[in-house]
Parts: sequence; C-alpha cells; structure tokens
Amino acid sequence: MNIRTFAKDGHWPTLFSSFLYFDVSFMIWVLLGAVSTFITADFGLSASQKGMLVGIPILGGALLRIPLGLFADRYGGKRVGLIGMAVTMIPLLWGWLYGQHLSELYAFGLLLGVAGASFSVALPLASRWYRPEHQGLAMGIAGAGNSGTVLATLFGPRLAEHFGWHAVFGFALLPLFAAFLVFLLCVKESPNRPQPQKIVEYLTITKRKETWLFSFFYSLSFGGFVGLTSYLSLFFVDQYGISKVQAGDFVTLIVFGGSFIRPIGGYLADRFGGSNLLVRLFALAGLVLIGVGFLPTFWVCFVLLFLTLLLFGACNGSLFQVVPTRFPREVGVMTGFIGAAGGLGGFFVPMILGTLKDWTGSYSYGFWWFALTAFAAMVVLIALQRDWKRQASLLTSTVQTKAKAT
Repeated sequence: MNIRTFAKDGHWPTLFSSFLYFDVSFMIWVLLGAVSTFITADFGLSASQKGMLVGIPILGGALLRIPLGLFADRYGGKRVGLIGMAVTMIPLLWGWLYGQHLSELYAFGLLLGVAGASFSVALPLASRWYRPEHQGLAMGIAGAGNSGTVLATLFGPRLAEHFGWHAVFGFALLPLFAAFLVFLLCVKESPNRPQPQKIVEYLTITKRKETWLFSFFYSLSFGGFVGLTSYLSLFFVDQYGISKVQAGDFVTLIVFGGSFIRPIGGYLADRFGGSNLLVRLFALAGLVLIGVGFLPTFWVCFVLLFLTLLLFGACNGSLFQVVPTRFPREVGVMTGFIGAAGGLGGFFVPMILGTLKDWTGSYSYGFWWFALTAFAAMVVLIALQRDWKRQASLLTSTVQTKAKAT
C-alpha cells in the first residue's frame, strides 16, 4: 500500500475528528482507573473491590457499544457522536461535584461507559471514506484514539495529587468541549455509507460464527489493553510499593506504545493479511504473559508489560483490517458488537486479576490465566483460517463446474 495514495483518498478532516473524538472519550473512559489509587486510599477497598471499581466503566462501555454502533449505521455517525459527547458530560459533572459514597462511584462509573462506546461510532465514520486497501490504516488511525489513556494516566494522578481526585473529572470537561466543537465543524458523512436497514437485518450477524470468534479475539486483545490500563497502577503500587504518581507515569509509558502501534498493526495487516498477523501476535503475547506471571523484578516486569501492550495494540489494528472485508455492509454494528466484547474483556481482566489475588495471595495466577487464553485464541484462529480456505476452495470448484456446464 502506498502512503501517498492513502493521503489522497478519503476525507482527512473526518478521520482526524474521529480520532480526536475517540481519543478524548477514551481518556474519560479510563479516568476512574487513572485516579483509582487515590480513591482506594480514601475508601480502603479490597483487591476484588478495586477490580470492580476500575472495571465498572469498561462494563458500561461494553453494554452501550452495540446500540451506539447500530444507531450510527441507521442515523449517521456525526449525529450519534455529538449526542454521545453531550451525555458524557453528565458523569463528569457527577464525579466532580459529588461521589462521596462507593455506590455513587459505581453509578457514575457505569455512565462513563458512554465515552467508551464512542469506539463503535468513530471507526465506521472514518473507515467508510476509504477504499478496501486502505481500511486497515484508516481504522488504525481512528482507533489510535485509545492513546487517550496516556492523557489519563499522565495527568490524572498529578491533578489528583494537587487538586483532589474529584477535580480531575471537572478538568476533563475542557478537552471534551473542544472535541465536541471540532466534531461538529469538521465531520462529514461518507457518500459510501450504506442505506439504513431494519433492526432485524442488522442482527443477522449473530448467525455467523465469525461474529462470535472475532468478538472472542477482541475481548482478549482490546480487553487486555484497556483492562491492564485500568489495573496496572494498582498492581504496581501493591506489588512493588512505588508511589501513586510514579505508577501513573509507568503505566503511561506502557500504554503509549500500545496505543500508537495500532495504526502500524493495521498497516501491516493490509500488507500481510490480518489473520496471519494475529496468529503470531497472540502466540507472542502468550509467551510474554507467562513471564509476567513469574512476577520478576520491577524493571523486567515493566519491559514485559510494555511488550504485552505493544502486541495487544497491534492485534487491535490487525483485527479491524479483517472486519470490513468480511462484513462490508455491517461495519458499524459489527464494530459495536465486537467492541462490546472487547469492553466485556476489559471488565473481566481487572476482576479476574483482583479476585485471583484475593484467593491465592498472588497476581501470578491471573497473568498465567491470561497467557492460556492468548494461546487458545491462536489455536482457534488457525482453525478459522483453515475453514476459510476450505470455503474458498469449494466456491472456486463450484464456479468452475458451472462454467464448464455452460
């Protein structure tokens, strides 16, 4: 793929606005996790309660991604994106002005899921402007908005230390307003947007096994990315005894690489095939996570986790190179469906890490569980590739038979 032809293709103001919308929304989505060390110090939570706290916004995003993706297909990504940002202001105001009880934290944390659901609006909005050979890179650039995590983990702990964790949610309103204005002024719906279908027609995707398998893969790769992003500050403080701000800085470095490699993953998938790349990435992720499970010295663990999120970030870009080719008419609802699975994975990762820590007294078993899941994804994907080849062979044989008959 030629980068110059990509630059001439599509509509860059929409691509940039989609990235910015997702970037700011992602920052807000993981904000509770970014300041979780300050919140848990106030409330004195157990490891499993900490996992629940940082997992609740991820769960909210998972629940909302399917309806927002469906609405974006039916009513347009621009309209739905603007509504989503307006609604996101509600939990930010709640967290800023209230949030004195654990039940409140869970409630406005769940509402923060509206920001996480932006994924199923931003990616289809941008990708529909680009031809199939540019889909991986376009989806990767828009999806690189998960770099908003860097903003949350870098600035969240510092602002919380100086102004209190409540104020962090108030400060987050400022970039959200800016993203809202850019989105309003710059986004344009693609002329390639498919005609709206009936709700029942969208849901036919659930009859295809690829829908469920892609969802499993994304629940691991994106779920691992966002789940670890939300939980690593707690892990570093509990396991290695570093300060809250230092933990945020180290998490920032880790997620920086995982965020910005996503377009590279999409670009490589365009060149070498998304499914082929995914097999190798899952295998490497499993090996690295086994090493993390041994809980080595801090710096070794830091490097291994950095590699883990690099691999998961590349997986995220690769998978969404495959989606438009297998589901060209249902990109929005498929993005929402698969994104919901990714959100559920992001909810369960901190929950499982925290629960296994409470049960066993060690984080090792949680990371080893994670490694085994990566190896399982690799095996399932290899089987799926063989099935695709068999289907292609049968189709070719059928076409040749009909050609001879005529």
